[in-house]
Amino acid sequence: MIGSTPFAQVRSRWALRHRASRAAHSLLAALVFLAAFSISGFGAQALRAQDNTQGPKPPEGVTYERDIEYGTGGGEPLHLDLARPSHRDKPAPCVVVIHGGGWAAGDKSHHTDLIFQLASRGYVAATVQYRFAPDHRFPSQVEDVKCAVRFLRSHADDYGIDTKRFGAMGFSAGAHLSMMLGSMGPDNGLEGEGGWPDQPSQVQAVVSFAGPTELAADDLPPAALGPVKGLLGGSAAEKPDLAEKASPLFYASEGDAPMLLFHGTKDPIVPYSQAVKMAEALTKAGVPGRIELILGAGHGWGGVDAHRSMEQTFEFFDRYLTPEE
Repeated sequence: MIGSTPFAQVRSRWALRHRASRAAHSLLAALVFLAAFSISGFGAQALRAQDNTQGPKPPEGVTYERDIEYGTGGGEPLHLDLARPSHRDKPAPCVVVIHGGGWAAGDKSHHTDLIFQLASRGYVAATVQYRFAPDHRFPSQVEDVKCAVRFLRSHADDYGIDTKRFGAMGFSAGAHLSMMLGSMGPDNGLEGEGGWPDQPSQVQAVVSFAGPTELAADDLPPAALGPVKGLLGGSAAEKPDLAEKASPLFYASEGDAPMLLFHGTKDPIVPYSQAVKMAEALTKAGVPGRIELILGAGHGWGGVDAHRSMEQTFEFFDRYLTPEE
């Protein structure tokens, strides 16, 4: 496609710079998504209380443990951070929080303040590490978060967890993994060999913030194609069977976890049509839940909308994980 004339060469150099700029913009957008929720208060307290030696200071009444080894992935140890009520007279429901970053970046510490908030509301909450693409392709990430759920169930007595009441919530790629936890049953596989095989990995409630649901869909913009390719080891067109296997949409069935799907209507990375498709599939399967569209929001939002989203998240988990309390 590079022509032989000087003008064509100039155009090719411009195109290369434009593609590089677009890739940088996509990465920036993903980082802004994480930052938006932190700036609105979901990470601010943890940042203010950060201590380089002991980590964030939990609020009163919350017990916090960092870097608990929950299993292995590819022969390497995997860790989670856990917050729980310091005093509770009966087992508590558990919520697993999964960070975003295009399956290739991010850190469990991004959501420390969120697990503090959940623990303050009576939940055991964990923010988890998982392996990154492209060094670790799908299904590594799914295997890891499933292992984290199995570990927590296996250690329910240690942490005061009700094994029948698990939730998952995530952001962007983390939302995708959360929906996989809520829609994949014991016969769907992808459990991996990380540990605790005697425990189930499915959760009973899911909250998704801007999560992709169909990786081979025509509605995914160019900004999403790179992360999908990194996850799968090729484009969705090149690996259609793998793309389907990695899509929560195709696991939706009766008995899945109720889901609350948040999405911005101007998301440049994951269009809100992805959430609509998932909602349609869940409706067909008779699974309860709802979509919350944030009009004009992109791949993440802050301010009043972010605060309202989190309040709705807490209410959703309260409804489905603590119904009689």
